[in-house]
Amino acid sequence: MRQLKSIFKGPILLFGVALFSIGLPTMAETTTANVFGTSNGTGPDDPILLNQIQLIGSHNSFKKSIDSTLLFILGLFDGNLAAGLDYSHLPLTDQLHLGLRSLELDVYYDPKGGLYSEPLGSGLWPFSSDYDEDEIMKNSGFKVLHVQDIDYRSHCLTLRKCLEQIRNWSNENPQHIPLIITINPKDQVIDQTGFEPPLAFSVDAWESLDAEFTEMLSKHIVTPDDIRGSNKTLKESILAGWPTVDSLRGKVIFVLDAPESKSLDYVADHPELTGRVMFVNLPEESSMAAFRIVNDPVGDLDYIKGLVSTGFMVRTRADENTIESRTGDNTRLKAAINSGAQVISTDYYQMDTRHGTSFEVKLRGQRLFRCNDLLMTDTCQLQE
Repeated sequence: MRQLKSIFKGPILLFGVALFSIGLPTMAETTTANVFGTSNGTGPDDPILLNQIQLIGSHNSFKKSIDSTLLFILGLFDGNLAAGLDYSHLPLTDQLHLGLRSLELDVYYDPKGGLYSEPLGSGLWPFSSDYDEDEIMKNSGFKVLHVQDIDYRSHCLTLRKCLEQIRNWSNENPQHIPLIITINPKDQVIDQTGFEPPLAFSVDAWESLDAEFTEMLSKHIVTPDDIRGSNKTLKESILAGWPTVDSLRGKVIFVLDAPESKSLDYVADHPELTGRVMFVNLPEESSMAAFRIVNDPVGDLDYIKGLVSTGFMVRTRADENTIESRTGDNTRLKAAINSGAQVISTDYYQMDTRHGTSFEVKLRGQRLFRCNDLLMTDTCQLQE
């Protein structure tokens, strides 16, 4: 364990540690030949396509509450930072049982193991919470946590553990509508004394990440190759029509939530995402575009509507940094729903009673998934 004097340097240096943020083409006149069924109908008896649904998902789905001692110290120096980190989630399996059908995982590359086994905040003093009692963080492999050395407590500290929980739940519920899992590769350096510098996502890291997905969830995964089928490009295929929800039941779709530069690194030497597991967040002009991450549904409302109406899948956010839960402001939530974005990410699929507001992210009828009002009629019913 690090010496106490070096640990107490950390909070003083936390000023400036920031939270992470993160013309449309016309409909292609082409046919799709992927391995799943498609339909372009919108009648009450027509099959529902993947892009014709709307899901509530969780943001940083793995996150446990930040250590209370550390949160108090952070609050002394930066109240906004502390407030923005003061949220947590149920275990992944519990979220899936509730009806959430989208999850988000932050992954850190740790091929030798041990990089995050002794986070700075875990040694404040004896009042700090237990961390990694089984010492699995010393093992090699991808780790799942929010911010190194500060917000490191997780329901599944390793990616393998997270994927194992998802796989087991899926096996027990084989008729579930497809799960959409966004992956946020974390390698931001916090340039302060005592903070672990993450490893960059190299070619080896991307290959290892895909290999881990395939090993743990092989039969469940829907890849870009599956959707592209015999078409020349992925965008050509999705604009002609996404697969039906029924053809994707029991399946999992991975989406890389990363800046364009990282997405391009991931697709390097894999033209049209050939052989890759994850879909990528590339501009709609790209031939590999299918999913877009657009996190501001208020400022980008019309943009999101245009993407959805054209045939793209969009993930947006209903709240950020605990602000909406503390103020009870539903503006962003209403915009997210009305935008037609297929995935609406939140920290509040259940109310946080500490904040004294009724802020809670649900769709009409208190549902967590439904048909997409922007694309479907009121008679459409999405069942599981």
